[in-house]
Amino acid sequence: MSQMNRRRALQLLAALGTTGLAAGCGSGTDTADEAQPGSPIKIGLIVPGSGPNKVIGDEITNGFQMFLTLNDGQLGGHPVTLVPAEEGDTAKTGQAAVDRLVKEGVLALTGVVSSAVMLGIRDAVEQARMPLIGSNASPISLQSVVYIWRTSYVLNEPGEALGQYLRQTLDASSRIAIFGTQGQSSRDVIDGLRRGYEQNGRRLTDDPILTEDFANPGKGVYTGSIRKALDRRPGPDAVFCHYAGAQAVQFVKQLYAAGYRGPIYAPGFLTEGTVLSQLDDGEKGEERELIEKQGIETALNYSADLNNTANRVFASAYRKTYNVSPTTYAMASYDAAQVLDKAIRLVGGNPTPQQVNLALGKIGQVDSPRGAWQFNQSRTPQQKWYLRRVQLDGRMLANVVINELATLG
Repeated sequence: MSQMNRRRALQLLAALGTTGLAAGCGSGTDTADEAQPGSPIKIGLIVPGSGPNKVIGDEITNGFQMFLTLNDGQLGGHPVTLVPAEEGDTAKTGQAAVDRLVKEGVLALTGVVSSAVMLGIRDAVEQARMPLIGSNASPISLQSVVYIWRTSYVLNEPGEALGQYLRQTLDASSRIAIFGTQGQSSRDVIDGLRRGYEQNGRRLTDDPILTEDFANPGKGVYTGSIRKALDRRPGPDAVFCHYAGAQAVQFVKQLYAAGYRGPIYAPGFLTEGTVLSQLDDGEKGEERELIEKQGIETALNYSADLNNTANRVFASAYRKTYNVSPTTYAMASYDAAQVLDKAIRLVGGNPTPQQVNLALGKIGQVDSPRGAWQFNQSRTPQQKWYLRRVQLDGRMLANVVINELATLG
Protein backbone atom coordinates (compact mmCIF):
# COMPACT_ATOMS: atom_id res chain seq x y z
CA MET A 1 0.00 0.00 0.00
CA SER A 2 1.40 3.42 -0.89
CA GLN A 3 2.12 5.97 1.83
CA MET A 4 -0.73 8.14 0.52
CA ASN A 5 -3.18 5.23 0.50
CA ARG A 6 -2.11 4.26 4.02
CA ARG A 7 -2.60 7.79 5.34
CA ARG A 8 -5.96 8.02 3.63
CA ALA A 9 -7.01 4.65 5.04
CA LEU A 10 -6.00 5.65 8.57
CA GLN A 11 -7.97 8.87 8.28
CA LEU A 12 -10.99 6.97 7.01
CA LEU A 13 -10.77 4.38 9.76
CA ALA A 14 -10.86 7.16 12.31
CA ALA A 15 -13.69 9.10 10.69
CA LEU A 16 -15.95 6.60 8.95
CA GLY A 17 -18.03 3.55 9.71
CA THR A 18 -18.11 0.34 7.67
CA THR A 19 -19.99 1.73 4.71
CA GLY A 20 -18.01 4.93 4.76
CA LEU A 21 -14.76 2.98 4.59
CA ALA A 22 -15.82 1.00 1.55
CA ALA A 23 -16.94 4.13 -0.24
CA GLY A 24 -14.10 6.39 0.91
CA CYS A 25 -11.24 4.08 -0.09
CA GLY A 26 -12.19 4.49 -3.72
CA SER A 27 -12.09 8.29 -3.74
CA GLY A 28 -8.56 9.67 -4.01
CA THR A 29 -7.49 13.25 -4.31
CA ASP A 30 -3.78 12.94 -5.08
CA THR A 31 -2.43 12.97 -8.62
CA ALA A 32 -1.49 9.28 -8.66
CA ASP A 33 -5.02 8.25 -7.69
CA GLU A 34 -6.54 10.45 -10.41
CA ALA A 35 -4.40 8.89 -13.13
CA GLN A 36 -6.21 6.74 -15.68
CA PRO A 37 -6.05 3.03 -14.73
CA GLY A 38 -4.13 0.55 -16.87
CA SER A 39 -5.64 -2.30 -18.83
CA PRO A 40 -7.83 -4.74 -16.86
CA ILE A 41 -6.15 -7.90 -15.57
CA LYS A 42 -7.32 -11.22 -14.14
CA ILE A 43 -5.88 -13.01 -11.10
CA GLY A 44 -6.69 -16.68 -10.54
CA LEU A 45 -7.64 -17.65 -6.97
CA ILE A 46 -7.26 -21.37 -6.15
CA VAL A 47 -9.14 -22.21 -2.94
CA PRO A 48 -11.40 -25.00 -1.63
CA GLY A 49 -15.10 -24.19 -1.84
CA SER A 50 -16.17 -27.11 0.33
CA GLY A 51 -14.82 -29.58 2.87
CA PRO A 52 -12.83 -29.03 6.08
CA ASN A 53 -10.46 -26.51 4.44
CA LYS A 54 -13.25 -24.26 3.18
CA VAL A 55 -12.97 -21.96 6.21
CA ILE A 56 -9.29 -21.31 5.38
CA GLY A 57 -10.20 -20.80 1.74
CA ASP A 58 -12.79 -18.22 2.75
CA GLU A 59 -10.25 -16.32 4.84
CA ILE A 60 -7.74 -16.38 1.97
CA THR A 61 -10.43 -14.97 -0.33
CA ASN A 62 -11.34 -12.29 2.21
CA GLY A 63 -7.73 -11.24 2.75
CA PHE A 64 -7.05 -10.75 -0.96
CA GLN A 65 -10.32 -8.90 -1.42
CA MET A 66 -9.48 -6.67 1.55
CA PHE A 67 -6.38 -5.40 -0.22
CA LEU A 68 -8.40 -4.70 -3.36
CA THR A 69 -11.03 -2.85 -1.33
CA LEU A 70 -8.39 -0.62 0.24
CA ASN A 71 -6.73 0.03 -3.14
CA ASP A 72 -9.62 0.96 -5.44
CA GLY A 73 -9.98 -2.60 -6.79
CA GLN A 74 -6.59 -2.35 -8.51
CA LEU A 75 -3.19 -4.02 -8.51
CA GLY A 76 -0.32 -1.95 -9.83
CA GLY A 77 -2.73 0.56 -11.34
CA HIS A 78 -4.75 -2.08 -13.24
CA PRO A 79 -8.41 -2.91 -12.48
CA VAL A 80 -8.60 -6.52 -11.25
CA THR A 81 -11.06 -9.34 -11.81
CA LEU A 82 -10.56 -12.15 -9.29
CA VAL A 83 -11.31 -15.52 -10.94
CA PRO A 84 -11.90 -18.33 -8.40
CA ALA A 85 -11.19 -22.00 -9.12
CA GLU A 86 -11.97 -25.03 -6.97
CA GLU A 87 -8.84 -26.41 -5.34
CA GLY A 88 -10.25 -29.71 -4.14
CA ASP A 89 -7.88 -31.85 -2.10
CA THR A 90 -5.83 -33.82 -4.64
CA ALA A 91 -3.21 -33.20 -7.31
CA LYS A 92 -5.85 -33.97 -9.96
CA THR A 93 -8.31 -31.31 -8.76
CA GLY A 94 -5.52 -28.78 -8.35
CA GLN A 95 -4.26 -29.52 -11.87
CA ALA A 96 -7.74 -28.93 -13.28
CA ALA A 97 -7.90 -25.56 -11.53
CA VAL A 98 -4.53 -24.46 -12.92
CA ASP A 99 -5.43 -25.60 -16.45
CA ARG A 100 -8.73 -23.70 -16.43
CA LEU A 101 -7.19 -20.50 -15.09
CA VAL A 102 -4.36 -20.57 -17.63
CA LYS A 103 -6.95 -20.89 -20.42
CA GLU A 104 -8.87 -17.98 -18.86
CA GLY A 105 -5.81 -15.80 -19.47
CA VAL A 106 -5.04 -14.83 -15.88
CA LEU A 107 -1.86 -12.86 -15.20
CA ALA A 108 -0.97 -14.73 -12.00
CA LEU A 109 -2.27 -17.34 -9.56
CA THR A 110 -2.69 -17.20 -5.80
CA GLY A 111 -4.19 -19.18 -2.91
CA VAL A 112 -3.73 -22.98 -2.38
CA VAL A 113 -4.51 -24.38 1.07
CA SER A 114 -3.42 -28.04 0.80
CA SER A 115 0.23 -29.12 0.71
CA ALA A 116 -0.77 -32.14 -1.38
CA VAL A 117 -2.34 -29.84 -3.96
CA MET A 118 0.65 -27.49 -3.95
CA LEU A 119 3.08 -30.34 -4.62
CA GLY A 120 0.70 -31.78 -7.22
CA ILE A 121 0.51 -28.57 -9.29
CA ARG A 122 4.20 -27.68 -9.05
CA ASP A 123 5.14 -28.93 -12.52
CA ALA A 124 2.03 -27.49 -14.17
CA VAL A 125 2.75 -24.02 -12.78
CA GLU A 126 6.40 -24.15 -13.80
CA GLN A 127 5.52 -25.34 -17.31
CA ALA A 128 2.89 -22.61 -17.69
CA ARG A 129 5.54 -20.03 -16.71
CA MET A 130 2.93 -18.23 -14.65
CA PRO A 131 3.67 -16.90 -11.16
CA LEU A 132 1.83 -18.52 -8.26
CA ILE A 133 1.89 -16.58 -5.00
CA GLY A 134 0.87 -19.26 -2.53
CA SER A 135 -0.75 -17.87 0.59
CA ASN A 136 -0.91 -21.01 2.73
CA ALA A 137 0.50 -24.40 1.66
CA SER A 138 4.28 -24.46 1.95
CA PRO A 139 5.80 -27.94 2.41
CA ILE A 140 9.55 -28.27 2.99
CA SER A 141 9.92 -30.45 -0.10
CA LEU A 142 8.79 -27.68 -2.45
CA GLN A 143 12.25 -26.69 -3.67
CA SER A 144 14.00 -25.42 -6.81
CA VAL A 145 10.99 -23.55 -8.16
CA VAL A 146 11.10 -20.51 -10.43
CA TYR A 147 7.45 -19.46 -10.63
CA ILE A 148 6.14 -20.43 -7.18
CA TRP A 149 6.41 -17.84 -4.38
CA ARG A 150 4.87 -18.07 -0.91
CA THR A 151 3.74 -15.32 1.45
CA SER A 152 2.98 -17.69 4.34
CA TYR A 153 5.87 -19.73 5.82
CA VAL A 154 7.67 -23.04 5.40
CA LEU A 155 5.98 -25.68 7.53
CA ASN A 156 9.03 -26.55 9.63
CA GLU A 157 9.40 -22.95 10.85
CA PRO A 158 6.71 -22.81 13.59
CA GLY A 159 8.06 -26.07 15.01
CA GLU A 160 11.63 -24.77 14.92
CA ALA A 161 10.66 -21.50 16.63
CA LEU A 162 8.88 -23.41 19.41
CA GLY A 163 11.68 -25.97 19.66
CA GLN A 164 14.18 -23.20 20.42
CA TYR A 165 11.79 -21.73 23.00
CA LEU A 166 11.14 -25.08 24.72
CA ARG A 167 14.86 -25.85 24.86
CA GLN A 168 15.33 -22.61 26.81
CA THR A 169 12.17 -22.99 28.93
CA LEU A 170 11.88 -26.65 29.95
CA ASP A 171 14.26 -28.69 32.09
CA ALA A 172 16.52 -31.09 30.20
CA SER A 173 14.72 -34.02 31.88
CA SER A 174 11.27 -32.86 30.70
CA ARG A 175 9.22 -35.33 28.69
CA ILE A 176 7.30 -33.87 25.75
CA ALA A 177 4.45 -35.91 24.22
CA ILE A 178 4.14 -35.13 20.49
CA PHE A 179 0.93 -35.44 18.47
CA GLY A 180 -0.04 -34.65 14.89
CA THR A 181 -1.94 -35.91 11.89
CA GLN A 182 -0.72 -38.52 9.45
CA GLY A 183 0.62 -36.66 6.45
CA GLN A 184 3.46 -34.46 5.34
CA SER A 185 2.32 -31.29 7.12
CA SER A 186 2.73 -32.70 10.63
CA ARG A 187 5.99 -34.41 9.70
CA ASP A 188 7.37 -31.07 8.50
CA VAL A 189 6.27 -29.34 11.71
CA ILE A 190 7.79 -32.07 13.91
CA ASP A 191 11.04 -32.00 11.91
CA GLY A 192 11.21 -28.30 12.74
CA LEU A 193 10.59 -29.03 16.44
CA ARG A 194 13.51 -31.45 16.45
CA ARG A 195 15.77 -28.96 14.68
CA GLY A 196 15.02 -26.26 17.22
CA TYR A 197 15.04 -28.44 20.34
CA GLU A 198 17.73 -31.07 19.81
CA GLN A 199 20.82 -28.96 20.46
CA ASN A 200 23.42 -28.96 23.23
CA GLY A 201 22.67 -32.57 24.10
CA ARG A 202 18.87 -32.15 24.29
CA ARG A 203 16.77 -35.01 22.84
CA LEU A 204 13.05 -35.59 22.29
CA THR A 205 12.53 -38.98 23.88
CA ASP A 206 8.96 -39.66 22.70
CA ASP A 207 8.18 -40.91 19.22
CA PRO A 208 5.46 -38.77 17.60
CA ILE A 209 1.92 -40.17 17.77
CA LEU A 210 0.30 -39.52 14.39
CA THR A 211 -3.48 -39.78 14.27
CA GLU A 212 -5.81 -40.19 11.32
CA ASP A 213 -6.48 -36.96 9.41
CA PHE A 214 -10.18 -36.72 10.30
CA ALA A 215 -12.22 -34.17 8.35
CA ASN A 216 -14.82 -33.99 11.13
CA PRO A 217 -13.49 -35.81 14.21
CA GLY A 218 -16.05 -37.02 16.69
CA LYS A 219 -15.91 -37.33 20.45
CA GLY A 220 -13.39 -39.93 21.54
CA VAL A 221 -11.48 -40.36 18.27
CA TYR A 222 -8.23 -39.17 19.87
CA THR A 223 -8.73 -40.78 23.29
CA GLY A 224 -6.81 -43.99 22.54
CA SER A 225 -3.79 -42.09 21.21
CA ILE A 226 -3.87 -39.68 24.14
CA ARG A 227 -4.06 -42.51 26.67
CA LYS A 228 -1.02 -44.14 25.04
CA ALA A 229 1.02 -41.04 25.88
CA LEU A 230 -0.48 -40.31 29.30
CA ASP A 231 -0.25 -43.89 30.64
CA ARG A 232 3.50 -44.04 30.11
CA ARG A 233 5.42 -43.27 33.31
CA PRO A 234 6.51 -40.74 34.14
CA GLY A 235 3.71 -38.76 32.55
CA PRO A 236 4.46 -35.98 30.04
CA ASP A 237 5.55 -32.60 31.36
CA ALA A 238 4.29 -30.91 28.19
CA VAL A 239 2.31 -31.66 25.04
CA PHE A 240 3.30 -30.47 21.57
CA CYS A 241 0.65 -30.93 18.87
CA HIS A 242 -0.20 -29.94 15.31
CA TYR A 243 -3.94 -29.66 14.65
CA ALA A 244 -6.25 -27.00 13.26
CA GLY A 245 -9.97 -26.24 13.03
CA ALA A 246 -12.35 -28.98 14.18
CA GLN A 247 -9.44 -31.32 14.85
CA ALA A 248 -7.88 -28.79 17.22
CA VAL A 249 -11.14 -28.35 19.15
CA GLN A 250 -11.66 -32.07 19.65
CA PHE A 251 -8.03 -32.84 20.45
CA VAL A 252 -7.82 -30.22 23.21
CA LYS A 253 -11.19 -31.23 24.67
CA GLN A 254 -10.25 -34.94 24.68
CA LEU A 255 -6.78 -34.22 26.06
CA TYR A 256 -8.30 -32.46 29.08
CA ALA A 257 -11.04 -35.08 29.41
CA ALA A 258 -8.33 -37.76 29.63
CA GLY A 259 -6.89 -36.00 32.66
CA TYR A 260 -3.94 -34.08 31.23
CA ARG A 261 -3.16 -31.01 33.33
CA GLY A 262 -0.01 -29.53 31.82
CA PRO A 263 0.94 -26.91 29.25
CA ILE A 264 0.17 -27.28 25.54
CA TYR A 265 2.49 -25.96 22.83
CA ALA A 266 1.65 -25.84 19.14
CA PRO A 267 1.96 -23.96 15.88
CA GLY A 268 -0.57 -21.13 15.98
CA PHE A 269 -3.02 -22.97 13.72
CA LEU A 270 -4.20 -24.80 16.87
CA THR A 271 -5.97 -21.67 18.13
CA GLU A 272 -6.66 -19.74 14.90
CA GLY A 273 -10.12 -18.86 13.60
CA THR A 274 -13.11 -20.05 15.61
CA VAL A 275 -11.26 -22.66 17.70
CA LEU A 276 -11.12 -20.59 20.90
CA SER A 277 -14.80 -19.68 20.77
CA GLN A 278 -15.64 -23.38 20.45
CA LEU A 279 -13.39 -24.28 23.37
CA ASP A 280 -14.88 -21.50 25.49
CA ASP A 281 -18.05 -23.39 26.48
CA GLY A 282 -20.01 -20.69 28.28
CA GLU A 283 -22.18 -22.85 30.55
CA LYS A 284 -19.67 -24.98 32.46
CA GLY A 285 -16.51 -23.10 31.57
CA GLU A 286 -14.39 -26.22 32.07
CA GLU A 287 -12.13 -25.76 29.05
CA ARG A 288 -11.74 -22.06 29.75
CA GLU A 289 -10.69 -22.72 33.33
CA LEU A 290 -8.16 -25.38 32.30
CA ILE A 291 -6.74 -23.25 29.49
CA GLU A 292 -6.31 -20.30 31.84
CA LYS A 293 -4.69 -22.43 34.54
CA GLN A 294 -2.54 -24.81 32.49
CA GLY A 295 -1.74 -22.65 29.48
CA ILE A 296 -1.70 -22.93 25.70
CA GLU A 297 1.21 -21.22 23.95
CA THR A 298 1.61 -21.12 20.20
CA ALA A 299 4.09 -19.84 17.62
CA LEU A 300 2.84 -17.95 14.59
CA ASN A 301 4.02 -15.31 12.13
CA TYR A 302 1.03 -13.06 12.87
CA SER A 303 -1.42 -11.91 15.49
CA ALA A 304 -4.31 -9.52 14.97
CA ASP A 305 -3.16 -7.41 17.94
CA LEU A 306 0.29 -6.54 16.54
CA ASN A 307 0.89 -2.84 17.01
CA ASN A 308 2.15 -1.49 13.70
CA THR A 309 0.62 0.92 11.18
CA ALA A 310 0.05 -1.68 8.45
CA ASN A 311 -1.76 -3.99 10.87
CA ARG A 312 -3.89 -1.24 12.37
CA VAL A 313 -5.16 -0.44 8.88
CA PHE A 314 -5.63 -4.07 7.84
CA ALA A 315 -7.08 -5.50 11.06
CA SER A 316 -9.48 -2.60 11.63
CA ALA A 317 -10.78 -2.69 8.06
CA TYR A 318 -11.07 -6.49 8.17
CA ARG A 319 -13.09 -6.42 11.41
CA LYS A 320 -15.39 -3.72 10.03
CA THR A 321 -15.96 -5.68 6.82
CA TYR A 322 -16.20 -9.28 8.09
CA ASN A 323 -17.07 -8.78 11.79
CA VAL A 324 -14.19 -11.04 12.92
CA SER A 325 -10.49 -10.57 13.58
CA PRO A 326 -8.16 -11.56 10.72
CA THR A 327 -6.14 -14.77 10.87
CA THR A 328 -2.71 -15.58 9.51
CA TYR A 329 -4.45 -17.06 6.46
CA ALA A 330 -6.19 -13.78 5.65
CA MET A 331 -3.03 -11.80 6.33
CA ALA A 332 -0.89 -13.95 4.02
CA SER A 333 -3.44 -13.53 1.23
CA TYR A 334 -3.53 -9.76 1.81
CA ASP A 335 0.24 -9.81 1.41
CA ALA A 336 -0.05 -11.92 -1.74
CA ALA A 337 -2.11 -9.11 -3.23
CA GLN A 338 0.39 -6.57 -1.91
CA VAL A 339 3.43 -8.23 -3.56
CA LEU A 340 1.51 -8.59 -6.82
CA ASP A 341 0.65 -4.90 -6.61
CA LYS A 342 4.33 -4.03 -6.19
CA ALA A 343 5.51 -6.35 -8.98
CA ILE A 344 2.86 -5.26 -11.51
CA ARG A 345 3.63 -1.62 -10.75
CA LEU A 346 7.32 -2.27 -11.42
CA VAL A 347 6.51 -3.80 -14.81
CA GLY A 348 4.09 -1.06 -15.89
CA GLY A 349 2.36 -0.97 -19.29
CA ASN A 350 0.85 -4.30 -20.29
CA PRO A 351 2.43 -6.85 -17.96
CA THR A 352 3.01 -10.49 -18.91
CA PRO A 353 3.23 -13.38 -16.42
CA GLN A 354 6.96 -13.73 -17.07
CA GLN A 355 7.59 -10.01 -16.49
CA VAL A 356 5.62 -10.10 -13.23
CA ASN A 357 7.60 -13.14 -12.09
CA LEU A 358 10.90 -11.35 -12.68
CA ALA A 359 9.61 -8.26 -10.89
CA LEU A 360 8.65 -10.29 -7.80
CA GLY A 361 12.35 -10.80 -7.20
CA LYS A 362 12.93 -7.04 -7.13
CA ILE A 363 10.23 -5.78 -4.77
CA GLY A 364 12.44 -5.74 -1.67
CA GLN A 365 11.00 -5.26 1.81
CA VAL A 366 7.25 -5.64 2.31
CA ASP A 367 5.47 -3.41 4.85
CA SER A 368 3.13 -6.08 6.18
CA PRO A 369 0.59 -6.42 9.02
CA ARG A 370 2.91 -9.11 10.43
CA GLY A 371 5.86 -6.68 10.43
CA ALA A 372 8.43 -6.05 7.70
CA TRP A 373 9.62 -9.07 5.71
CA GLN A 374 11.22 -9.91 2.38
CA PHE A 375 11.51 -12.91 0.08
CA ASN A 376 14.57 -15.11 0.58
CA GLN A 377 16.33 -17.19 -2.08
CA SER A 378 13.77 -20.00 -1.80
CA ARG A 379 10.96 -17.50 -2.53
CA THR A 380 9.50 -17.66 0.98
CA PRO A 381 9.39 -14.92 3.64
CA GLN A 382 12.26 -14.12 5.95
CA GLN A 383 10.09 -13.08 8.87
CA LYS A 384 9.56 -12.87 12.61
CA TRP A 385 7.81 -15.57 14.62
CA TYR A 386 5.82 -14.58 17.71
CA LEU A 387 4.99 -16.42 20.92
CA ARG A 388 1.28 -16.13 21.66
CA ARG A 389 -0.50 -17.16 24.85
CA VAL A 390 -4.22 -17.87 25.12
CA GLN A 391 -5.59 -15.41 27.68
CA LEU A 392 -8.81 -13.67 28.57
CA ASP A 393 -9.35 -10.50 26.56
CA GLY A 394 -12.36 -8.99 28.27
CA ARG A 395 -14.75 -11.91 28.57
CA MET A 396 -13.38 -13.96 25.68
CA LEU A 397 -10.32 -16.12 25.14
CA ALA A 398 -7.84 -14.59 22.71
CA ASN A 399 -4.33 -15.11 21.34
CA VAL A 400 -2.15 -12.48 22.99
CA VAL A 401 1.40 -11.83 21.74
CA ILE A 402 3.95 -12.29 24.54
CA ASN A 403 7.21 -11.72 22.71
CA GLU A 404 9.19 -12.44 19.55
CA LEU A 405 10.64 -15.93 19.27
CA ALA A 406 12.91 -15.85 16.23
CA THR A 407 13.47 -14.56 12.72
CA LEU A 408 13.47 -17.47 10.29
CA GLY A 409 13.53 -17.94 6.55
